[in-house]
Amino acid sequence: MTTAEMTVFETMESNVRGYCRDWPTLFDTASGAWLRDSEGRDYLDFFAGAGALNYGHNNPVLKAALLDYIARDGITHGLDMSTVAKRDLLQTIDRVLLTPRGLDHKVQFPGPTGANAVEAALKLARKVTGRTTVLNFTNAFHGMTLGALAVTGNAAKRAGAGVPLSHVNSMPFDGYLDGDELSWMERALDDGSSGVDKPAAVIVETVQGEGGVNVARPQWLRRLAELCSARDILLIVDDVQMGCGRTGPFFSFEVAGITPDIVTLSKSIGGYGLPMALVLMRPELDQWTPGEHNGTFRGNNPAFVTATAALEHFWSDGTLAESTAAKGDRIQRSFTELVDRYPGISTRGRGLVQGLVFDEASEAGKVCHVAFEQGLLVETSGADDEVVKLLPPLTITDDELDHGLGVLAGSVEAVRGGH
Repeated sequence: MTTAEMTVFETMESNVRGYCRDWPTLFDTASGAWLRDSEGRDYLDFFAGAGALNYGHNNPVLKAALLDYIARDGITHGLDMSTVAKRDLLQTIDRVLLTPRGLDHKVQFPGPTGANAVEAALKLARKVTGRTTVLNFTNAFHGMTLGALAVTGNAAKRAGAGVPLSHVNSMPFDGYLDGDELSWMERALDDGSSGVDKPAAVIVETVQGEGGVNVARPQWLRRLAELCSARDILLIVDDVQMGCGRTGPFFSFEVAGITPDIVTLSKSIGGYGLPMALVLMRPELDQWTPGEHNGTFRGNNPAFVTATAALEHFWSDGTLAESTAAKGDRIQRSFTELVDRYPGISTRGRGLVQGLVFDEASEAGKVCHVAFEQGLLVETSGADDEVVKLLPPLTITDDELDHGLGVLAGSVEAVRGGH
C-alpha cells in the first residue's frame, strides 16, 4: 500500500478513527467471510463488522432481495410511514421470531443504531415506572450516547461524555466477585440504608462482548429475572451484539428460558449490514405518545427488506442455530489446545462469540497484529484489551474457520514462542 493512497485518511479524517489503525490497508471488496484490499490481498474476517455481519459480506440471498427492491423503486426513506417493506418485516417477525417463542412483544423502530435502541429502552422504562435509576453491571457496554454511556462500565469510554453520568448504579456481573453477586444486588435493593434507590430497570448483556466475552450463566440470568419480577423492576436485555444468532439461538437469553420486559436489537438485525434497530416491549409497556421517541432514519426500508429475507432464509428452522453451536465447539477445542500448551491463557465464550484471554494483557494486541499480517482480522476486548475476541460470520464454512484458527494459533506461537 503506497503512502499516497493512505494520506487522505491522515490529513482529512478525524483522530477518532480506530479500527483502521490496527488494520492499515485499503479495503475494496468483500464476499462471505473474506475481504480484499486494493492490492488484491485477501483477509479472513473474524470480526464481521463488530457483529453487524452475522450472515457474511454481500450474502447472495440478501443481496438479491435488496437489488430487486431497489430496481423496482421501492421506498428507501420512510420515517415511520406504513410501507409494504415494513408490513412484510413485522409479519415475518411475528411469524418467525415471536410466535414460535411464545412472545407477544410489540415492535418499535427507533433510530437505526444500537445506542439509540438502548436510549429508547431506558426512556421507556423510566416513563412507565416513574423512577429514574437504572442498574447496570460491571464491564457492561451499551453504546456511546449519554444514556447508553451512563450504563456502560468502561472508564475511558465514560470519560468521553464530558459531563457527569448519573441516575445509575453499577452491580457486579456474574463471576465478577467470584461469589454470589446477585445476593449483593438483592441486599442493596432491599436495604433502606444501602443508598441504592429502587430502579426503573436493570439492563444486562447475557454475554459481555466489549467487556471481554464475559458469559452469564443461565441460572444467574434466571435468578436475575426472578429478582426483578419480585420487585417490579423492568428487565432490559441488550441483544444488540449477542442477538440475531450470535450465541446460537436467535435471542441470546433463550438459553436461560427467561422473558425480558424489553429487548434491544441492532447490528445484524438488518441482515446485510444496513443500519437498523428494534426495541421489543411487552404490550402493556407501550405507553409512548406519538413521536415521543423518533428519528429521521428510523424508516430504513432497504434494511427492512434484507432483514425480512434474513429471517425467512436463516430462521425458519433450527439449522443455523445448530451450526453455530457446532462451530462454537470447534473453536473451543482449538482454544483448549492453546490453553493447555501455553501458560497464562484461558478461554471463554458461547456459540460464535469466543475469547482467548491473556494474563499478560499486552499479548492479546500483539497476537491480533501478527494475525493481521497473516491475513486474519480479529480484535481485542476487555477492560485492558486482554482478550482476543472472535466474531466470525455465522455462515463461515468449517474449512474457513479451521484456516482462521490455524492462523490464530500460529500468531499465538509467534508471540509466546519459547514458552
